[in-house]
Amino acid sequence: MNNINIRFELSFKNIFQLEKKLNFCRLNNIKNINIPCKGLIKKELFNTAINYISKNFHEFNVTYHYSLYHQYSKNNYKSYQDFLEFIKNSRTNRNYEILLVSGSNKKKNFDTVEALNYLKKEKNLKVKLGIAYNPYLKKYYKISSERERFKRKISTGLINSIWFQYGTDIKVLQNEVNYLKKVAKDEKLNLFGSLFIPSKQFIARFKFRPWKEVHISEKCLYSLENFFDFTIDLVSFYKKNNITPLIESDFSSSEKLDSVYSFLENEK
Repeated sequence: MNNINIRFELSFKNIFQLEKKLNFCRLNNIKNINIPCKGLIKKELFNTAINYISKNFHEFNVTYHYSLYHQYSKNNYKSYQDFLEFIKNSRTNRNYEILLVSGSNKKKNFDTVEALNYLKKEKNLKVKLGIAYNPYLKKYYKISSERERFKRKISTGLINSIWFQYGTDIKVLQNEVNYLKKVAKDEKLNLFGSLFIPSKQFIARFKFRPWKEVHISEKCLYSLENFFDFTIDLVSFYKKNNITPLIESDFSSSEKLDSVYSFLENEK
């Protein structure tokens, strides 16, 4: 697995930190990066980051996550106009793709499904977007709407990629991948899958504050060795199913980057 088949998500608290991480990527020949829209990275910092990257780091192939929740302002109409403007700007930059997400708390009558329906009605707007998909909602969180929402999103004809939420049940993931391929039929979709590199620190943080609707099994949380084995299996699954890993763990030191690559090279 080489650099072309991996993406790296950058988290940062300010532009200085972003610059440092981008320079690290440049030094290590990392070209495919994702800029999330969560935590501190929203509104002003999010917009500043986009301008900064497009001015100073032309070589990167960037996917920006656009959270309708975090970018929301005043009302649904204003928020949609802001999103539309964001999409129009993206067309002037060839190395700039968009992953559209509803966000951690969906806004009433303004989430990914609603936004895509509005977009579909726009004239002369050729756009392709990525969408997120959480395979684990039905089994582990008793939320059964994910498949239905996917059908509604794909029917707009605006989707070119699916980004799978992280979780530790490969059987469930396999079922959902099969289902999505069946529903999407002839649509050419790029598939991406979230990947975390296990560590004691990661486990301690997750146990202390589990993430909303992210399933990590007890088996992985209470044995680092089991977590390592699972991660190797997941990388192998991604490779067999043409799913590009998105590294969400911090990778911005030589030691951490080596750890990422060792997992990617160890798949069965």
